[in-house]
Amino acid sequence: MPLPDHRLAANLSLLFTELPLLERPAAAAVAGFTAVELWWPWPGSPTPSASALDALRRALTDAGTRLVGLNFYAGRLPGPDRGALSLPGRESERFRANVEVVAEFAGSLGCTGLNALYGNRVAGLDPQVQDALALENLVLAARAAHEVGACVLIEALNSVESPDYPLVTADAAVAVASRVNAATGLGNARFLMDLYHLAVGGADLDAVIDRYAGVAGHVQFADFPGRGEPGSGRLDFTALAGRLRGAGYGGWIGMEYRAASGRVG
Repeated sequence: MPLPDHRLAANLSLLFTELPLLERPAAAAVAGFTAVELWWPWPGSPTPSASALDALRRALTDAGTRLVGLNFYAGRLPGPDRGALSLPGRESERFRANVEVVAEFAGSLGCTGLNALYGNRVAGLDPQVQDALALENLVLAARAAHEVGACVLIEALNSVESPDYPLVTADAAVAVASRVNAATGLGNARFLMDLYHLAVGGADLDAVIDRYAGVAGHVQFADFPGRGEPGSGRLDFTALAGRLRGAGYGGWIGMEYRAASGRVG
């Protein structure tokens, strides 16, 4: 894919997946990317070994790729879990154990965007109980992120692919970020504007950009329909990126799509 004049980051959890994880940063660099983002690379372990963390850190630095986005532990992605921080019991505990690990790893690489997926609704449990737990855990994450100069990102998914996920509009995600900021006073909870998920949900992307570019800490893109590369669907990536820039967004755009061949270029 030709790279337009925007700050683009390759999502190494969806791109270059024909390669082992530690070989993907170098492949991204060869394809012209200087920055990358990742879902949490160890979905079964919120606290991987120091050697595993060191190996990934070396792979990123040796390739000359900057890590600009990283998910907190969120269960299996893609999959049914869709986050852990609002789930009582074991998953919430795993999220809390992961917070300092993510903050230390991100801080060591200068990564400033940490995505905290909210978590699905649990049948039979009062949503207010989950929301209170989510706020508690997001405050914990925001404070840890602040210590390393990072922001916590709150993402809206879509109700088609994630019917039990409560944040499926830009308004809902921004409202949660605002509550976190009010609770911490730090101002480092930001909106993760995923244009693919918003498109699946039927949002007016131009209107979302115009309204929320100023509170967006990170943007992600895949074409719609299909979650493919730019040009594979109906979204005009160049126009959307230009509108973001015109609305004052100067941050990274994560290319979170599935390439037809698994490769980019």
